[in-house]
Amino acid sequence: MKSNGSKWRKFWAFPLLLAGLAMSGCAVQQNEPAANIPEVEKMDFSYEPENVIFLAGGCFWGVEQLMQSIPGVIDAQSGYANGSGRLEANYDSVSTGETGFRETVRVEYDPEEISLDAILMAYFYVIDPTVGNQQGNDMGSQYQTGVYYTNDKAKETVERIAELEKSRHNEFRVEIGPLLNFYFAEEYHQNFLEKNPSGYCHIPREEIELFSKLQIDPGDYQKPAAEAIRDKLTAEQYNITQESGTEMPFENEFWDQFEKGIYVDVVTGEPLFSSTDKFESSCGWPAFSQPIEDPSIIELEDKSYGMIRTEVRSRAGNSHLGHVFENDPESPNGVRYCINSAALRFIPYAKMEAEGYGYLLYLFE
Repeated sequence: MKSNGSKWRKFWAFPLLLAGLAMSGCAVQQNEPAANIPEVEKMDFSYEPENVIFLAGGCFWGVEQLMQSIPGVIDAQSGYANGSGRLEANYDSVSTGETGFRETVRVEYDPEEISLDAILMAYFYVIDPTVGNQQGNDMGSQYQTGVYYTNDKAKETVERIAELEKSRHNEFRVEIGPLLNFYFAEEYHQNFLEKNPSGYCHIPREEIELFSKLQIDPGDYQKPAAEAIRDKLTAEQYNITQESGTEMPFENEFWDQFEKGIYVDVVTGEPLFSSTDKFESSCGWPAFSQPIEDPSIIELEDKSYGMIRTEVRSRAGNSHLGHVFENDPESPNGVRYCINSAALRFIPYAKMEAEGYGYLLYLFE
């Protein structure tokens, strides 16, 4: 498996699929957002259940398809959110970029099967949170990203995850706030990519496929409070995970260990790597050819020390782990995740069930 690439490499220009655009859908727009959008109409959403969230992530066709692919999501429906109530919410008006409406997907999920953390982190994985009024090739205020909640429980989770995501980027342009209004989109927009499999989608199809198979729910491994992290970790573990430090090569716990088991984030316990993907490397640090699941690892551009590298951090804990390199001659697939031992905790195969990781025993079948 090749490295999935960091978000700074990820949003290259996707080719337009003209056949999908011909149906008057998510076409490229060059509009600038209107300077004076009329006052927003506020609706009552007290009837909405707690297990609903509204996501604006560029063209709603792709976001809807992504959400529908995730196990535990009950339904996802396209619509228009947080625009002017004095202007009609339909595709013709919204596509002008002058209504304030965002192409938005209403997502209803089963909290017994999937956490809101997982849904939000899937959303942030596929969007570029550093740009405004644009995703992929689509430009205009209708493509502004946003996460909108309708209750206090969702608000707490949304704000917590948003703060985590903000900490990963110098720019953060995603709207975070309450849902003010919402109108369902026209019927031909609903389930568009299911009806038109070759239609335009700004989210890579392999990522949609990826999220349909995930086993690890980041909601089970939430980041502790700052004080708890400091109390839990040794000085070296804290320096590496929280201050982006680096341990000495060949003088760390796991660089030459190949016992059967998994490696988890020392801060949160989120599963990251398996011994099945660990290989002997001359670098002096633990080396893995791939993570257990790609979305559990966040890749970011690192320009420190006069170099350009790809830093890897844990998804739920945002712990600094190390770096990823390509074209490594010692790696079975050319990819080397070079990870600090102090950022990891090892769970031997024999103890996985007892420590709550029995659902990952399939890795060793």
